[in-house]
Amino acid sequence: MTQAPSIDAVQQMLGEQGYVCGRALATVVFLSLRLGRPLFLEGEAGVGKTEIAKAIAAALGRRLIRLQCYEGLDAASAVYDWNFPAQMVAIRTAEAAGGADRGALQTELFSDDFLIERPLLQAMRPDPAGAPVLLIDELDRTDEPFEAFLLEALSDFQVTIPELGTIKAPEPPIVILTSNRTREVHDALKRRCLYHWVDYPDFDREMEILHARAPEAAETLSRQVVAFVQTLRTEDLFKKPGVAETIDWAKCLLALDVIDLSPEVIADTLGAILKYQDDIQKLQGSEAKRILDQAKASLEPA
Repeated sequence: MTQAPSIDAVQQMLGEQGYVCGRALATVVFLSLRLGRPLFLEGEAGVGKTEIAKAIAAALGRRLIRLQCYEGLDAASAVYDWNFPAQMVAIRTAEAAGGADRGALQTELFSDDFLIERPLLQAMRPDPAGAPVLLIDELDRTDEPFEAFLLEALSDFQVTIPELGTIKAPEPPIVILTSNRTREVHDALKRRCLYHWVDYPDFDREMEILHARAPEAAETLSRQVVAFVQTLRTEDLFKKPGVAETIDWAKCLLALDVIDLSPEVIADTLGAILKYQDDIQKLQGSEAKRILDQAKASLEPA
């Protein structure tokens, strides 16, 4: 590791990539890099868990390898696959040529030429730029057997391909795991990692993030957007808007040349911040005006 000799340096390094984080998150990132431990980030969707992996990779000049988890993901799909169509072509070609050596053909078929590397195997390969950043995204979407496999892979930073043998990483990748906590991840895997809960930011932090990601937004509009979203998160919603939705909404308002929030503008652009019809329905009529008035009141000096 590491091009970040201190916690302050981590904050600066990430800030240069447009990622604004507090000292607690910067501390756990620093320790993860310094100690070579996987970093496990939990939190609601849209709070910046995935983005921090991108920011770390960009800041360190490392390759970002992303394993997007989903229900039914198994070890083979995460590690490798064989290019069966190409293998069949090779077999047919050998048969057409006649006299093919069966042993030599089998060795050729299960060589690197026909190997399709999936994210975990890619992360074990040497890289001239240094160990890559391996993002295992939304781990909570998988099941316990995959967690057990992952625990073993992250313990030794090696994977086994029956036809080729064991492949060990010459330098452990920088591993970041994320979870939206749709289910609990097993304690055994969490114990292998440094842990941090990524929460919704406070008003000042969210303003910093919006300035970094949408610098063209005027100060007045930015403050209204952040205040409205912060107030909206206190409502009883199925899915509260994350920071990603704050940024998206601000960019939508800029595209519409909006300079001041109004109930009409909010009604027209709710799809940028709320993703469920039941939530959108709750903000129809006078509700949007009530929340907007509350948000603007919070901006007035005491």
